[in-house]
Amino acid sequence: MFSTKKRLDRAYQNAKTIDFDNSSKFILLSDCHRGDNSFADDFANNRNIYFHALKYYYNEGFTYCELGDGDELWENMSFKTIFNAHKNIYLLMKKFHKENRLNLIWGNHDMVYRDASYVKKHLSTYLDAKTGKNKELFKNLNYHEAIVLKHKDTKQELFLTHGHQADWWNYIFWKWSRFMVRILWKPLNIMGIADPTSPAKNHKELIKVEQRIKKWIVKNNNLFTITGHTHRPRFPSPKEIPFFNDGSCVHPRSITGMEIENGTITLIKWYIDTKENGTLQIVKNRLEGPNKLSYYDV
Repeated sequence: MFSTKKRLDRAYQNAKTIDFDNSSKFILLSDCHRGDNSFADDFANNRNIYFHALKYYYNEGFTYCELGDGDELWENMSFKTIFNAHKNIYLLMKKFHKENRLNLIWGNHDMVYRDASYVKKHLSTYLDAKTGKNKELFKNLNYHEAIVLKHKDTKQELFLTHGHQADWWNYIFWKWSRFMVRILWKPLNIMGIADPTSPAKNHKELIKVEQRIKKWIVKNNNLFTITGHTHRPRFPSPKEIPFFNDGSCVHPRSITGMEIENGTITLIKWYIDTKENGTLQIVKNRLEGPNKLSYYDV
């Protein structure tokens, strides 16, 4: 617990602060694990759902906060292959960035992004295949370990981070985990065998990670906290410890996330549904909420 406390304390103390009020709108997603569109790319099955949802949030004026593991840089060696596989998505994210509506947090699978020089080198531009020249992508982009949304009126704080700070193996030894995934678990994943070191695929480890985070929240005066990492959505009642999880974008045939709008928070799900005439459509459903943020204000 001490190590978890130390890591989460540091993330909170060094977090980027964003002021907001009841007119602000945020969409929180995490664990997209965008890959190279191969059989090992878990994101590929949901890419159309994700793109449709993100386009909706862009048009509706939401700010996009991605809480880690956006890019799958354990299975893939470089951002370039991921960009080429999902170019339309990154060009949409570029629109958010140009309007100062993009806030990115690094997780264990994209932990290389904590190095600002790496981000500048690999994400600032991309090669346009038509012209053979570099075009601007994410100019002056900064990744963060954590973000604090601070309400202008109530001063309530919402602490956003990936959550792998409570998972010592995937935080301290992430390079070893990355090596094992690339060499061993990626080919086995194609065969349907899950990585047992991942809390998203190991229930016992998932419970341990959640318990460590909850202990830290209680020791920090029940700080409103939203994470990803485990892929398991969490939406507590106002009487419970304010530990939320936005789920992931690699659920079977669906993605989940958190909307913050009109001073409320809602757990949502986007998925493909069938109309009566047999055609398919992408729809949004509320899983929990909306609950007023003030219900959780201590």
